[in-house]
Amino acid sequence: MAKKKDSNDNKANIKHIAVAGNIGSGKTTLTSLLAKHYNWNPRFEDVESNPYLNDFYADMPRWSFNLQVYFLNHRLQQLLEIQEGNEVVIQDRTIYEDAHIFAPNLHEMGLMNNRDFENYISLFKTINKQITPPNLLIYLKASLGTLVSQIEKRGRAYEDNIRLDYLKQLNHYYDNWIENYKEGPLLIIPVDDLNFADKPEDFGKVVDKINAELFGLF
Repeated sequence: MAKKKDSNDNKANIKHIAVAGNIGSGKTTLTSLLAKHYNWNPRFEDVESNPYLNDFYADMPRWSFNLQVYFLNHRLQQLLEIQEGNEVVIQDRTIYEDAHIFAPNLHEMGLMNNRDFENYISLFKTINKQITPPNLLIYLKASLGTLVSQIEKRGRAYEDNIRLDYLKQLNHYYDNWIENYKEGPLLIIPVDDLNFADKPEDFGKVVDKINAELFGLF
């Protein structure tokens, strides 16, 4: 009879956890909390030093391709570091979201032209052959109202120009992507009624779900 794996065996195989979700869903907050709780190494989305973000929100058609290539390169660098390293890393947003959600949404809305979009997708397909999916993808599912509330609450100046139709379309793409996600284990966490940032009991609920997925603990 084969020996049943215990939680320590499972832990040895875990290297990459990813947190996905729309703008304002709580990815960065949850990534920080989980990194501290599990002693994982966090990798955050490059926002503060991103040279295109302010320009993009002011003029999306002009800067959409530049912004998406910047994010693609940044996340590829993170993935290569994860694959080459020995630490468990939790990543704020994934490379899949860039290619399956943000770029197609910009293209559909007429904010990225056909030439740039085809070039971008071709680049992603080349990169995708070289990367390994996360051991667990955590998707934070949020309604449009929750997203808007969270964006207003954090008060980032460059997000003042985010259009509601843009957020709504992103949510539509997220739903389609998650429904067809086949790269690896997936945990969907509805966040409309959760406040894991301020309520330890809500954070505990999230941790219990993650433990069940990763270690078989209930």
